[in-house]
Amino acid sequence: MATDTNAAFTAAMQECRKVFAAKLSDYGPSWRIMRPQAITDQILIKARRIRSLQIKGFSAVGEGIMPEFKAIVNYGIIAVIQVRQGFADNKDIDNARALELYDGIAAEALELMTAKNHDYDEAWRAMRVESFVDIILTKLERIKEIEDHCGRTSVSEGVEGNYFDIVNYAVFGIIKLNDEE
Repeated sequence: MATDTNAAFTAAMQECRKVFAAKLSDYGPSWRIMRPQAITDQILIKARRIRSLQIKGFSAVGEGIMPEFKAIVNYGIIAVIQVRQGFADNKDIDNARALELYDGIAAEALELMTAKNHDYDEAWRAMRVESFVDIILTKLERIKEIEDHCGRTSVSEGVEGNYFDIVNYAVFGIIKLNDEE
């Protein structure tokens, strides 16, 4: 089953990368100017929209849940890049470098998911998509607290670990939604 999960994870990440590359083509790496707090809030908006659509059962603007999960993955990867690279005052990298950074973080996310999936024995498969969203929202609240404390924690993992978890739960959401189709 783990091999199937790795293949499904990789396929979902490829879907997200296509969106990321298309946005790069349109806007370039304009996100380089975003401070981590702004990215956290952007992910929060996406997760809250998914939750709202799940509760209401329909979209007034005609866009569904899947694009929001893909956006969460992409913003989560951007967040890790920004934490590691720092934010900039302008687009200080080109599209090729942005994709290189993206691919590196995506590979780390797969590696982390594989390790955790081994230890948790595919537990995510028994979970509901709604739970993924609630966990993402909880992780965002944790990140906001850590950001408000200037990154200091006593015993908890830092923001980077939470961003990776957000990426992985969003990918699980994509996999589950793809399986439902």
